[in-house]
Amino acid sequence: MRSLALLFVLALCAGNANAQLAVPNEAGLTYGHVHLNVTDMELHKSLWVKHFGGTVVQKGTLTAIRMPNMAILLSGREPTGGSQGTVMDHFGFKVRNLASFLEKWRADGLWVGREFIGAEGQPNAYVMMPDDVYVELQEDQALPLEVVPYHIHFYTPKHEELLSWYTELLGLEVRSRGSIPTTTNVPGMNLSFASSDEERLATKGRSIDHIGFEVENLEAFCKLLEEKGIAFDVAYRDVPAIGLKIAFITDPTGVYIEFTEGLDAY
Repeated sequence: MRSLALLFVLALCAGNANAQLAVPNEAGLTYGHVHLNVTDMELHKSLWVKHFGGTVVQKGTLTAIRMPNMAILLSGREPTGGSQGTVMDHFGFKVRNLASFLEKWRADGLWVGREFIGAEGQPNAYVMMPDDVYVELQEDQALPLEVVPYHIHFYTPKHEELLSWYTELLGLEVRSRGSIPTTTNVPGMNLSFASSDEERLATKGRSIDHIGFEVENLEAFCKLLEEKGIAFDVAYRDVPAIGLKIAFITDPTGVYIEFTEGLDAY
């Protein structure tokens, strides 16, 4: 299982010297971004650069932190609450040396939560970014980079149904991640689904406002979703000021989703 996980991470990093996002699958789909609402843009930018190795990119009014195989997009607005308590509970990274990462994190006076052995048998820990953005870390000493984005984690009593919704919508296959059977992979990211004892809140307005997928030929993709009966919160549109074509939907549990075309050029 560890060898499969390593192959997945190596695939995440493949070709990253020339392209920010992972190579799309046959359907032209790859993982795109996590979008955060934050009260202090400069603080978030500095932490994502210093501790996670990100690079700040500004396109018009849009601020992005470029990372291997994904971007973290920032909006300067006070969130209505943290990510915990919503369906999109947290997102996670693999780190080459967890103890070293946590030492530097603590040295900056930042919060470290539970440390434990994770689903793949490796040391894990939770940390909290400002605005209560919950982040999981997993050690992998074989990483080719110090830090690599790895997974996003949904929590809902309907986690199996939600997994089926994503795999059917995006044409993915269910693949376990360590001891977690309810996960799937899109190029650049693992999507993990866990049960919750109670209903969770929708994401829009919270610190993790929405997640995003990058799609080649987004207009045609949106037409296919419409044929499947998917309702759009924001219909397909071109936004030249930020160099993106975009569309938004909401999943059955309230996770806000953006589809983009053009983020790979960031």
